[in-house]
Amino acid sequence: MSETHTGAADAGPFAEQQRLFKLLSQDTRHLIIQELLGHPAHLMSLAELEYMTGKSQAAIKDQLETLSEAGVLTQYTHEPSREKRNLPSQFYGFTKRGVEVLHDYKYLRGLPVARALYENTRKTEKIERHESAPRPELPAAVAEALEFEEPERNAVDVGTTG
Repeated sequence: MSETHTGAADAGPFAEQQRLFKLLSQDTRHLIIQELLGHPAHLMSLAELEYMTGKSQAAIKDQLETLSEAGVLTQYTHEPSREKRNLPSQFYGFTKRGVEVLHDYKYLRGLPVARALYENTRKTEKIERHESAPRPELPAAVAEALEFEEPERNAVDVGTTG
């Protein structure tokens, strides 16, 4: 009996790491995280997530629920858009705990690459409308954790016009 108890105690710190690794590495959850990291506002509607991941809304909802239960994501609401037909009002984004986990697992290093991939993806008119829809603000700690120095777009334009 004491062997079992010792084994369980030894597995403690690693059990949480293993659980988080499994949480982040599942295919659909990983895609959701990558797309949220790449989005300019780090908040996406269900339609945007469906389009960008290529997964069904049902699959995305299941994984959003799992990520929310783990405290990595939450749903944010933009109240003024609730009554508007063509604009989303519900968005998914990271929590403070979520960005801490992403930092610990080195996901935040990939922000520039995720943004470049996101921006270079062709989008439908509906997805562009969703992308430019007004959104609620992320909590300051979350927004700050997701900031990175973006290259100036005009620097490339200036170099090609000369």
